[in-house]
Amino acid sequence: MDPWKEDLLQTFQSIECERQVLAMASEMARKLEFDYCAYGLRMPLPLVRPKTVLFSNYPAVWQARYQAQEYQAIDPTVRHAMRSPSPVVWSDDLFAPARELWEEARSFGLQAGLAHTCRDASGMGGMLTLARAGETVTTAEWQAKACHILWLVQVVHLGMIRVIAPKLQPEITVQLSRREVEVLRWAGEGKTSGEIANILNITERTVNFHISKAMAKLNAVNKTAAVLQAAMLGLLS
Repeated sequence: MDPWKEDLLQTFQSIECERQVLAMASEMARKLEFDYCAYGLRMPLPLVRPKTVLFSNYPAVWQARYQAQEYQAIDPTVRHAMRSPSPVVWSDDLFAPARELWEEARSFGLQAGLAHTCRDASGMGGMLTLARAGETVTTAEWQAKACHILWLVQVVHLGMIRVIAPKLQPEITVQLSRREVEVLRWAGEGKTSGEIANILNITERTVNFHISKAMAKLNAVNKTAAVLQAAMLGLLS
């Protein structure tokens, strides 16, 4: 590993709160010639309205405006992050479907920028945005800074997950036993408790015991929810 990568990773691993992660990310952003930095984290659960958080050093007035107008629902960078792992550079074409958002952002000094996503095995998705007042990010600039930006995205994501994810979704710290994983996998295939018992050569009562234990660990209301939650959290892989 390159020394600068190792140093950056160690720095973020030593951080103890989300404010420190943002402060370090903002410092790195300035070194990359960006005035602002924002990071959004989307949890895998609940499915209908997943928990999301946003941290940024954007102007406070703009942060309040963005939230009040619920711009996250129409933000093209957020929509892109939901569909693609590739980076996206801000442009008039990108923000064409959300012209009001684009014009307001520019009025607050957010005139140029880029966003990059990161997703891990537990289903948590993050997006790091770097922005500035000034010139558009060119292809040449992106190519020159891509290595540093891609690594920054990874370490910020890891740092934020470590300090904030357990608070938002305690289920991510759950550890299922080997047998609990087995019975949930078969349940996910549509097998009944009796069928699972025959497959694993155990009693149906034992199958139900392991399902109940997994449900309790995941705080799931029923077997189906337990299977779904475990799968979304990457516990069945």
